[in-house]
Amino acid sequence: MELMLWAPIGAVLALLFAGILAFRVLKEDEGTDEIKRISKAIREGASAYLSRQYKGVGIFFSIIFVILLVLSYFKFVNAFVPFAFVTGGFFSALSGYIGMKIATQANSRTATAAKISLNKGLKVAFAAGAVMGFTVVGLGMLDMSVWYYVLRFAYKGLTEAQQAQSIASAMLTFGMGASAMALFARVGGGIFTKAADVGADLVGKVENSIPEDDPRNPAVIADNVGDNVGDVAGMGADLYESYVGARISACALAVSAGFGFPGMAVPMVLATIGILASIIGTFFVKTNENATPKQLLSALRRGTYISSILVAIGAFILIRSVFGMERIGLFFSIIAGLLAGILIGYFTEYYTSDTYKPTQKLSETAKTGPATIIIGGLSLGMISTAVPVVIIAIAILVSFYLAGGTANFSSGLYGISLAAVGMLSTLGITLATDAYGPVADNAGGLAEMSGMGEEVRARTDALDSLGNTTAATGKGFAIGSAALTALALIASYIEQIKVIKPNFIFDLSVTNPLVLIGLFIGAMLPFIFASFTMDSVGRAAMSIVMEVRRQFKEIKGLLAGEAKPDYASCVDLCTKSAQKEMILPTILGIVAPVIVGLILGVNGVTGMLAGSTISGFVLAVMMANAGGAWDNAKKYIESGHNGGKGSECHKAAVVGDTVGDPFKDTSGPSINILIKLLSMVSIVFAAVVVGHSVL
Repeated sequence: MELMLWAPIGAVLALLFAGILAFRVLKEDEGTDEIKRISKAIREGASAYLSRQYKGVGIFFSIIFVILLVLSYFKFVNAFVPFAFVTGGFFSALSGYIGMKIATQANSRTATAAKISLNKGLKVAFAAGAVMGFTVVGLGMLDMSVWYYVLRFAYKGLTEAQQAQSIASAMLTFGMGASAMALFARVGGGIFTKAADVGADLVGKVENSIPEDDPRNPAVIADNVGDNVGDVAGMGADLYESYVGARISACALAVSAGFGFPGMAVPMVLATIGILASIIGTFFVKTNENATPKQLLSALRRGTYISSILVAIGAFILIRSVFGMERIGLFFSIIAGLLAGILIGYFTEYYTSDTYKPTQKLSETAKTGPATIIIGGLSLGMISTAVPVVIIAIAILVSFYLAGGTANFSSGLYGISLAAVGMLSTLGITLATDAYGPVADNAGGLAEMSGMGEEVRARTDALDSLGNTTAATGKGFAIGSAALTALALIASYIEQIKVIKPNFIFDLSVTNPLVLIGLFIGAMLPFIFASFTMDSVGRAAMSIVMEVRRQFKEIKGLLAGEAKPDYASCVDLCTKSAQKEMILPTILGIVAPVIVGLILGVNGVTGMLAGSTISGFVLAVMMANAGGAWDNAKKYIESGHNGGKGSECHKAAVVGDTVGDPFKDTSGPSINILIKLLSMVSIVFAAVVVGHSVL
């Protein structure tokens, strides 16, 4: 059987398993009428937001489609690119939409399952997260498989070597649609969720001293909606784009290294191995009643570790079968990426979980007020960048040299791309553990708002606490995979230039002024992008703060629980703000590479991509870890330490958490999409830059 056939087989397996899990989740008891009512409000809010977002994004995609169509007419891009751009965006959006739909159906079912046992609640929430995980990998594989066979048919008249070159070159330009959609989803969802969260916390917890998820808070439904549109739909679109980007860059670099169709097939078959391994791993996720936070975390880790071991075994068999033992170094490149993903996740947990010293010490700084906990969180975020950078550096070195980079530079680059593929190979179960978090968070909110018993709330709190840890490690994993994928895409960009203009002379020395200027511009872009998104959250949050204050003031008896708040107004405000504020950051990611390319040329663009990858990776890690630590420092205090809930220490920690919200859920995670989008846009417009640059 042709090796590439394993790709559509893997896609079908992943989508079938996602369908089975979705059916199981929907069979669970939804609970009381009150829980159903609240869950329905969250579901309707999330659907309304995504519907409005997709309409706006649809207009943007239509404009870019026309531009690409014109470029294809003048032979600047492949004729298939405009259509592949649309399908990439469509499948990215679809994966986020399906994940959000199941997550909003699973929140009430998780809360109701928690009445039975902790393990039951864990299984329902994890199954819902797994639907997201396997939908992402299934649709990603499906999109790539369909286009591979379409291109194989279109280029059937060429020799096998020419076919491989033409297919790889065309597919390399296909990731821009997924990248653009991911950025819209991540930025828009991040602005929505953090505007609601900040508004709910500042006016509810700090100003009026009411608990989290209190039904008296007008922003509480918007907050729960935000968990789904940001951390489920946004994260799904984000990792879909990484998953596709890593594979298309690996396919292109395989051809450059002289490995042809067998080399192109390896990342696709490895993805199928990862799907099978992830499916097996899900059956090992279970726990017992009264499990500690560490035991709950071990339950999720068990599934991930088993999947990783199975992928390692499958990867060895695959590389030996395709290349023989003389190329076994490629197997170790895959292992380097796989281990790097696990280690980055572990050290992210170390710096952000309240079971370890860094976050516990951070909680103590709240004793002297908000200023000191903010200083401490920034310091923690900065120091936490060291380990991930070292891990990625080692993974690059190992994967490059063991893949034969000394003898064949292109083979070494292929090894780096396989490291990125290896890191993402277990995405089905890795994303399941991440998407599980918002479901558990919503379940806790439902338990609070519907007045479920103390025992149920204790169980949902345990699941929610675990979700905060998995969300932090998930972001670390996403950022790490983005760094390796972006590096592979930079190499692919250079190879694409060689295909367009074989005699082009590169001068990538840092003493070349064009490269140096590109490096500075690239290093600046993530900071400008972060500034845009932070400002967007601030402006959107201000509108929610004013609205919540207005309702507490004007609705008589609201604080006493004698009247109901207007939840819909907060949801609508968040939706409008997110739609408006997500436009500028996304345009920056698309326009910047084109402008830099037209002025500084190919060498300048390469410098820009290198600069943005380095600064973006470090900034994203710093922001995500600082935000995660602030969040868990607050929860550590709420669990009874350093004065507990309602104390001055707690109020200071809430302020720190409020600062950290856009760090960890908007700007930080969005930066990893930015650095990949810059590469994707550069690849698509490479011919334009080669022919029309000023310098």
